Amino acid sequence: MLFPKTLNFANSISLKIPKFIKNLFIRGGKVVLVIDSKNVIFVLNFLKNHVSTQFNVLVDLSVIDRFSIKNRFEIYYFLRSTNYNIFISLVTFNDGFLPLSSAIPLYNGANWLEREIWDMFGIFFSNHPDLRRILTDYGFQGFPLRKDFPLSGFIETRYDDETKRVTYDLVELSQEFRFFDFQSPWQNSEFSKI
Repeated sequence: MLFPKTLNFANSISLKIPKFIKNLFIRGGKVVLVIDSKNVIFVLNFLKNHVSTQFNVLVDLSVIDRFSIKNRFEIYYFLRSTNYNIFISLVTFNDGFLPLSSAIPLYNGANWLEREIWDMFGIFFSNHPDLRRILTDYGFQGFPLRKDFPLSGFIETRYDDETKRVTYDLVELSQEFRFFDFQSPWQNSEFSKI
């Protein structure tokens, strides 16, 4: 059985659950659904169990931190249907304070992926059976991939020659936070007019 074209497939999904889809577009030949964070489990359940979709594999979970907006975290769920050999992406937004529902009841592979997101970004997943650090030390303070976390960390480890032991000191940043101008220096130059 041949699966319908991507556009027809996207339209069929939007007709089946229109009130749960905020936006739908096609990027790189793949369907991307934008949904509200409170509807994640419902949409995942629909996409996994409906006869015309059957997205039975959670391939990956990924996060983008857009520091300058209110709902700064974009959470991407990448799904694959092995029956129809098609991929789909779900996108939801989170402010970092409200928890997301865990996808473990639907996809067992979400366990480690959600733990990694919790450890790196601090996005909490409610109903997760074992949400603890996976990549950083258990006593680690903060979330390393948030853009508000200093690159040097909050604690410095060094060997003290006087006491002959390893000491832990709070890091003192010698400069304040700076704003950078990311505009290309070549845009207004005389070379851009050639």
